[in-house]
Amino acid sequence: MESQATATVSELTIRRPDDWHVHLRDGAMLAAVAPYTARQFARANVMPNLSPPITTVAAAMAYRERIAAAAGPGFEPLMTCYLADDADAGEIVRGYEQGVFTACKLYPAHATTNSAHGVTDVAAIRPVLAAMEAAGMVLCVHGEVTDPTVDIFDREAVFIERVLTPLLRDFPALKVVLEHITTADAAAFVTGAGPNVAATITPQHLHLNRNALFAGGLRPHVYCLPVLKRERHRLAVRAAAVSGSGKFFLGTDSAPHRVGDKESSCGCAGVWNAPFALESYLAAFEEEGALDRFEGFASEHGARFYGLPLNEGTVTLVREGVAVPGVIGDVVPFHAGEMLGWRVV
Repeated sequence: MESQATATVSELTIRRPDDWHVHLRDGAMLAAVAPYTARQFARANVMPNLSPPITTVAAAMAYRERIAAAAGPGFEPLMTCYLADDADAGEIVRGYEQGVFTACKLYPAHATTNSAHGVTDVAAIRPVLAAMEAAGMVLCVHGEVTDPTVDIFDREAVFIERVLTPLLRDFPALKVVLEHITTADAAAFVTGAGPNVAATITPQHLHLNRNALFAGGLRPHVYCLPVLKRERHRLAVRAAAVSGSGKFFLGTDSAPHRVGDKESSCGCAGVWNAPFALESYLAAFEEEGALDRFEGFASEHGARFYGLPLNEGTVTLVREGVAVPGVIGDVVPFHAGEMLGWRVV
């Protein structure tokens, strides 16, 4: 097939896309960052790791209202329920049936930001997983073990072996999204699994390997969890993204932190990529000669996996240089100080 990634392609119009994994925070940060996600995406699967986390239908409804107010009209926040050891299966299914919860999120306890209340042992939530399987509800998974004896660069692969494989054996019809995959192991696992298993991919894991963390010094603004991996893993994840497979779709894991919280003695994990997410993804697809597969990845595969209708309307990107600011408000965006080759109209 002839590549579309040539200078002759000056404009690309796609169905309006969705972000299937985003952190919008709350309060002043929510007000500051939500419009950037709403500008590019029709819907977004909003992560529930606030403090306290979103564990009830009432809390999710209230948070959804705050997001809608901050994002403005034309944007639909999709709410996820934070799973804890004492999660209430009845409450979760009720929220799903009422259209409040779109999915549940499994954070292994202490795996990432605000995950202290996460699941300590999957055995504790077996009744919830059984209820979700029966209801057809999606389980979103932060796929890392937190065992301190496991090297941080191996934690995704070990999670697949120790946790995810047994979980899917016990709940073979459960719909699972392995979030923000970072390794060849994860890409291969999802590819080889049944149609009930999919994955989201971030822009930073398409563009960067772990060398970026130490380029000329410590780079806190590209530090995220799961952490960036070796180049061979980046290439495997990129190949999965551009493959055209409906198992892989867009999920930015956009996670803003103030400059002072990143540039500190114990900097927070997270990359804020929302302001130029589509431009960043499209650059990777163009480099791989896969512009014709971008719409599926950004606008179709995720909605189909979740069983939701495709969006109406379109988004157009034009081949025009856009300079990414070094800082926006009090947050450093992904690609800060760089020039990107596409711009959302």
